[in-house]
Amino acid sequence: MTRPSSPLDDPATAVAIWARFRRLMRWMFLITLATVIGALSVLYRQEGRVSIHFYIAVAVGVSFAMLLTSGLMGLVFLSNASGHDAAVAKPDEAEGDQPPEEGRNR
Repeated sequence: MTRPSSPLDDPATAVAIWARFRRLMRWMFLITLATVIGALSVLYRQEGRVSIHFYIAVAVGVSFAMLLTSGLMGLVFLSNASGHDAAVAKPDEAEGDQPPEEGRNR
């Protein structure tokens, strides 16, 4: 059995998919920026003036967590939407082996 080729092998499809991913990441960057500004303003109102290192750590931590999460989830969603996931065969199917019969000892 031959494996179907990935839609990402087509240059036109790959360009469209990566453009969509970059657009998604731009939106997530803006949402992250708004969230960081909101979090810092809430912390400033509740805590007042504390060390600048506290605010830097909060900003970096929230930014890193949100951008990493959105990047990884964006890749998962776009991989599925592009059809790349469907093109990946199971190892048994790729080798041409049949699944083991139930009740059969190996």
